[in-house]
Amino acid sequence: MYVAFFLETGLLLVILPWSSFWSRNYFVAHWPPLAAWLVNDFVRGAVSGLGSVNIAAGIVDLVPVMLSRRDDGPA
Repeated sequence: MYVAFFLETGLLLVILPWSSFWSRNYFVAHWPPLAAWLVNDFVRGAVSGLGSVNIAAGIVDLVPVMLSRRDDGPA
């Protein structure tokens, strides 16, 4: 469950900032000073970078599980 959370959150953070939803959400529509900051490409890149870190953390946590399953096979 822990690994799935990291992978799903990471995928959302990588993809969502570059979708049309990002520039048409509640905060952009109702807070114009925040809108200029949220649609900035550097902010979108930073959020995508955090998503990449989440994906990497999920993979790092998944590798030992997969390796231990391989070692538990019939002897």
